[in-house]
Amino acid sequence: MRTIDFLDKRVTGICNELKKLSVKQKFETSDWLIKPGNFLRPEDADADPAPFEPFDSRTMHWYGPDKHYWFRADVAVPQEMDGKPLWMHVCTQIDEWDDAKNPQFLLFVDGKVTQGVDMNHRDILLDRCAKGGQKYRLELQSYTGILHTEFNLIVDLREIDPEIEGLYYDMVVPLEAFPRLEEDGKARRDLENVLNEAVNLIDLRTPYNESFYQSIAAARRYLAKALYTDLAGHEEVIASCIGHTHIDVAWWWTVAQTREKVCRSFATVLKLMDEYPNYKFMSSQPQLYYFLKQRYPELYEQIKQRVAEGRWEPEGGMWVEADCNLTSGESLVRQFLYGKRFFKEEFGVDNRILWLPDVFGYSGALPQIMAKCGIDYFMTTKLAWNQFNKMPYDTFKWRGIDGTEILTHLVTTLGVGQSENDFFTTYNGILHPDALIGGWHRYQQKDINNDILISYGYGDGGGGPTRAMLETSTRMEKGIEGLPKVRQAFARTYFDELAERVKDNRRLPTWEGELYFEYHRGTYTSMARNKRSNRKIELHMMDLELLSLLAQAKVAYPEAEIDKLWHGILINQFHDILPGSSIHEVYEVTKKEYAEMEAEITALREERLDALTPAGEGVTVYNTTGFVRSDVVELGDCKAEALQDEAGNIYPVQKTADGAVAFLNNLPAKGSKTFAVVPAQVSAAPFEIATDGHKIDTPFYTVTFDEHGQMTGIFDKENRREVLKPGQAGNLFRVYEDKPIYYDNWDIDIFYTEKFWDVTDLQDFTWTENGPMRATLHIERNYSNSTLVQDIHFYAKQRRIEFVTTVDWHEHQSLLKVHFPVNVHTDEATFEIQYGNLTRKTHANTSWDRARFESCGQKWMDLSEGHYGVSMLNDCKYGHSVKDSVIGLTLIKSGIEPNPTTDQEVHHFTYAIYPHAEKWQAAGTVPQAFFLNQPALAVQGGKPGESFSLAGLDAPNVVLETIKRAEDGDGAIVRMYECENSLTNVTLDWNLPFHAAESCNCLEQPDGEPVEVKDGKITFTVKPYEIKTIRIR
Repeated sequence: MRTIDFLDKRVTGICNELKKLSVKQKFETSDWLIKPGNFLRPEDADADPAPFEPFDSRTMHWYGPDKHYWFRADVAVPQEMDGKPLWMHVCTQIDEWDDAKNPQFLLFVDGKVTQGVDMNHRDILLDRCAKGGQKYRLELQSYTGILHTEFNLIVDLREIDPEIEGLYYDMVVPLEAFPRLEEDGKARRDLENVLNEAVNLIDLRTPYNESFYQSIAAARRYLAKALYTDLAGHEEVIASCIGHTHIDVAWWWTVAQTREKVCRSFATVLKLMDEYPNYKFMSSQPQLYYFLKQRYPELYEQIKQRVAEGRWEPEGGMWVEADCNLTSGESLVRQFLYGKRFFKEEFGVDNRILWLPDVFGYSGALPQIMAKCGIDYFMTTKLAWNQFNKMPYDTFKWRGIDGTEILTHLVTTLGVGQSENDFFTTYNGILHPDALIGGWHRYQQKDINNDILISYGYGDGGGGPTRAMLETSTRMEKGIEGLPKVRQAFARTYFDELAERVKDNRRLPTWEGELYFEYHRGTYTSMARNKRSNRKIELHMMDLELLSLLAQAKVAYPEAEIDKLWHGILINQFHDILPGSSIHEVYEVTKKEYAEMEAEITALREERLDALTPAGEGVTVYNTTGFVRSDVVELGDCKAEALQDEAGNIYPVQKTADGAVAFLNNLPAKGSKTFAVVPAQVSAAPFEIATDGHKIDTPFYTVTFDEHGQMTGIFDKENRREVLKPGQAGNLFRVYEDKPIYYDNWDIDIFYTEKFWDVTDLQDFTWTENGPMRATLHIERNYSNSTLVQDIHFYAKQRRIEFVTTVDWHEHQSLLKVHFPVNVHTDEATFEIQYGNLTRKTHANTSWDRARFESCGQKWMDLSEGHYGVSMLNDCKYGHSVKDSVIGLTLIKSGIEPNPTTDQEVHHFTYAIYPHAEKWQAAGTVPQAFFLNQPALAVQGGKPGESFSLAGLDAPNVVLETIKRAEDGDGAIVRMYECENSLTNVTLDWNLPFHAAESCNCLEQPDGEPVEVKDGKITFTVKPYEIKTIRIR
């Protein structure tokens, strides 16, 4: 053995001793006053009528969980601290890791917000040169967190010697690189030798005497030359570091607690910026800034100042870091619209990066949405959590379904001590030599780029970067041999330089299509009520904006109300709220919020429908979709026996327990038609139901049922073929044991199919309707502690078979799916995503295919062979599985963590099967899905024979979706998208007076694309899967 083999251990021991010696003296602060309550400021605590009580921190405790207190102490600086650096140290004797859920504080000094205090930030610099006898009022706004029930409060005033602490960091920074350096390599040997010589200079015999301080100074001088000059200047590898604190808007806490976390964390960042002039920080999510502005405007003004100085970067693109699987395309556009506008108006900054480190997968539509919202770059780390496959690239072009390419970079920071064989990376990086060297080793595009991005700092209430990280940065900025050279740089600077560095480089790889996340597949389904509320409110807002534009000449456009509603929608699309991975209390809040928003939308919608519908004897039906519609319409409390259109066609009205229904032809797109009320004509019923009820003949199908009420056959008369596989049941409810390895509400693991139970306990099987428009089968089933009730609608003039379902669910860790084994031969399925669709293989030939055993679709999916297929439509579900031509729609998940009662409630949802000739394009699956999701609106009144279409397209493959007033009030915005991957020349009919039309991006800014206006028609070209926005004035 050689002496050199032990030098690192020798240096480690000396560093540990220096760290202890840096705290030179302590003075306990034990006499406090305490008051329970959640107060914003000292004056609020004073205004509360409850008295302050004495709190002796030596003998008394405070109690949680989930409780707030206000502590107050008046202290005088001890004379021994005169002229010394004055620090305050706070701890609670809780040391285990959990920044998010452990105690957190906000310190006020003499009434002023000063700094957050948490597990990583226990020291507060009060004065670099204290004055003996000076008095301070120290106040702690305190939160217990949710993990523990009893706490100490241990506070002292202390002197931390800057020279001793400085030497500690001078030595420990290179030392911490050793585990990642080649053991017998030159860099490590050079560093060991220098550190060993520094140790030889330090005299630790009598701490704090003259000889001790002379040795400290000598060691620092030596290191400044031998290490930070002679072994510095290396920049073969660069680590661009940006301070960050990722704060979930909700998760193991409510949005109300997030308001506090933001204030604590941002206060800490601002305090450390005062102490470290080179410190730069970035934070996304304007919603968080809005919270701070409401609570502590003085801190918000400090952020504005730091932004102006070029030290604080408000970046990220979206209003919140939204889920990108479940959120609709239009909602994603509004995330960018609201997010970018806030940062531009408040800070003068135009965001160019989509910053989504923690979102559970990324839609193939996202590159185009980003580009059309002025976003150039994309950053995430979450794909490094994949269960099966390591992403092959870290820097690449991401090509979306339409061909748009976005420069993408995946942060590669490793945890300290993490094996390089583990491909996990983190956005809560530690600015630490071990982590940065590991991040470079982990990076896969070294042949085209030598600069890695490091997002460092503790999140979720952990306060962001620490003093230790900033001290490390100061030293690594020197470019030490063997270590990446650190620079504090904005994320935007990093991406701009990266783009310049890799442009035209033939080795820059391209990833095509979605960035599927091989994990957290249960988030397509968890907390189903919330997902239903989001889907419904997205579509109801689309209706409201259209009707508000149509009615604005008669009733004012509700600009302020719509703005407020969108803010409520956007925050609840955060990636732990909408996916169903937050605590129970979060969803009690969203239940109330969605109910309030729906009530407001309903009132606004009804007001506009009343304004648009003149008095009269007719029935006016509004079709808010972009398709001419022939469909089933719910008429509510309509007394008519039949309705008649302008051509004399008569439509029978069927009375049901839920109100009247009729099948109406040719409802104008984005418009209305008024029908006359006429007597019914006698006609034969189009349905034939067998005596035992287990068979029905409809105009389209012959359907048979077994003794459990499951479908054993669906014979398609028109296409002369069986829809279901022989010997297998359709509409089969199956419950799987769902006990994931780690994250209960997040995950469905690949082994879930190993154990299951079919729902066969039939309690009721009754035909409740048999009329001219539809026949309805009512089925009730029991399963364990739950009941499943369905009304299955078969229509006379509509091929859809609808399953209107109510489930009263009282199971846990049980996954409910419905299965349809369809007689279709194919190895791929098509799924709707935002602004388009994509195909996924249904086999498991590769590990990438196998990982997609559960995948996300929005309103529809389709399984088709050469000239026939079956589409599955739904009104609020997202999780799908397809294997061996068995379509599975995932209905309820019912996990137990972090919400022990997830999904244990009454669920309402509707799904439909739509067998069809040819592929989904020719069959009109897309309009059918819209019809299921956006019911026509029937109103009593209007003059029979009148009809109106605000807008229509001559291309069936272009979906006319959003029509709204322009954000700046100048004209109308019409947004559409191509859905069949086909270049298309389009003519738009606009049936209100106008004088100009121009093509815009999704932010409603002109994009220069050609638009022609001629003879009252607007013509333009839409590229495959393109999102097209037209402003009409």
